[in-house]
Amino acid sequence: MGEPDLPGRDASLWLETTETTDFDPLDGDVQVDVAVVGGGIAGLSAATELQDAGETVAVVEADRIVSGVTARTTAKVTAQHGLIYDDVRSEFGPDRARQYAQANEAAVEEVASRADDLDCEFRRLPAYTYVDGDDARKKVRREVDAARRLGLPASFVEDVPDPADADCAVRFDDQGQFHPRKYLLALAEEIPGEGSYVFEETRATDIEAGEPCRVETNRGSVTADDVVVATHFPISDPAGYFARAYPKRSYVLAVRTNGPQPEGMFYRTGDSYFSVRPHETGDEEFVLVGGQNHKTGQGGSTAERYRRLEREARDHFDVESVAYRWSTQDYVSADSVPFVGPIAPWRSHVYVATGFGGWGMTNGTAAGKLLADEIAGTGSEWADAFDPGRLPPLESAGELLKENANAGKRFAGDWATKLRRSEASLAPGDAHVVRDGGDVVAEYRDEDGDRHRVSAVCTHLDCLVEWNDAERTWDCPCHGSRFDVDGGVLDGPANSDLPKK
Repeated sequence: MGEPDLPGRDASLWLETTETTDFDPLDGDVQVDVAVVGGGIAGLSAATELQDAGETVAVVEADRIVSGVTARTTAKVTAQHGLIYDDVRSEFGPDRARQYAQANEAAVEEVASRADDLDCEFRRLPAYTYVDGDDARKKVRREVDAARRLGLPASFVEDVPDPADADCAVRFDDQGQFHPRKYLLALAEEIPGEGSYVFEETRATDIEAGEPCRVETNRGSVTADDVVVATHFPISDPAGYFARAYPKRSYVLAVRTNGPQPEGMFYRTGDSYFSVRPHETGDEEFVLVGGQNHKTGQGGSTAERYRRLEREARDHFDVESVAYRWSTQDYVSADSVPFVGPIAPWRSHVYVATGFGGWGMTNGTAAGKLLADEIAGTGSEWADAFDPGRLPPLESAGELLKENANAGKRFAGDWATKLRRSEASLAPGDAHVVRDGGDVVAEYRDEDGDRHRVSAVCTHLDCLVEWNDAERTWDCPCHGSRFDVDGGVLDGPANSDLPKK
């Protein structure tokens, strides 16, 4: 197999066009009002809101801030999240649906307001969710009606400017897009000082709830009155979030095109979505196209996903070249609404923000405001909609059961089939899972011919990992944990590395 021939350079546009951060790691023990674990949009938004409320904060990030999922988004700042509002209104009722709508529309305005003082390439654009067949028109009209009843700037349009296959769409006016790292790094620069901190390369290893709480790390501890866990998937999972949200991967290309930029942000809903937005940075213009989503570890060749996305981009645009490619992972709740609030009833003063479902720029911003209000004691008017302790509505319970049945099927099926495979020689760039005596081994041979052998048993719940040929990672098909070729954890819910063999 060897190195796959893939479009563009393997790099996020947002990381390539900003400098690397250099905040110091924690060295010993500190005490603050609130510890924030995770340096993405939810964590940094929460830290900024808490500081504005007079709290001291310590942001603890295992790697570099804004280098994970937030650095791999398409960075649409919009309250339009596909065709969601008709379903949310039906399942949650009008009051909680209105909370969700208001929270995300407020997040658009929050980013716009802060962007006035920041060089983050914020731009107002209309957002369109479009369909490409007459059968979906009724659903689009129902979505427009539901969104308007919830106070959102929605309209039904048939003259959709792009892409060419659009039949009709829901349009939201005055939405936005930005450079997420430029925005968040500017916020992060304002945090340190007067008893507040940003700590990079500091991995949280345990969270103790109580009065006070304590965050243990590999470099010391942070004592705080409250803790916000904003690590994409919570590093502490006392309430079984792994069984209430499922992981999906999706792919993005930054392409240069011949012709004018798209006149808005576009999203085709469905099992395999297609996303489009323009972006100008410096003297360069790009169109960001995204899609090819699938459940983590179950999508077949991820390299082929990039190739399919390139073909789709060329079908829609006169593509001159592909500049960058990257992928991302999101967690989706059964009812499509994130979990934001107390992490579990029995874990006092510990809060969570997870399950943004691919719409983290507004949901993460709203989560920061919601948690800051809850911690300050004023309470949030959006808390009921995002309540992590809610039961899924009846309409969503089937989806929850289906996803957990899928995880169980993969666990049983993989253990029954993978152990029968015989070992074969590996060419450079190839990988496989084999039985080696009493062990099940995930083995990869790199381009220099060196072998990397680790346990193939995910350290979360013992599922067998699958090879990701585009990212060169081992991905768990049950709950989405991901590991590098030497077993290091890249994505939770696993917290422990795969043992080397």
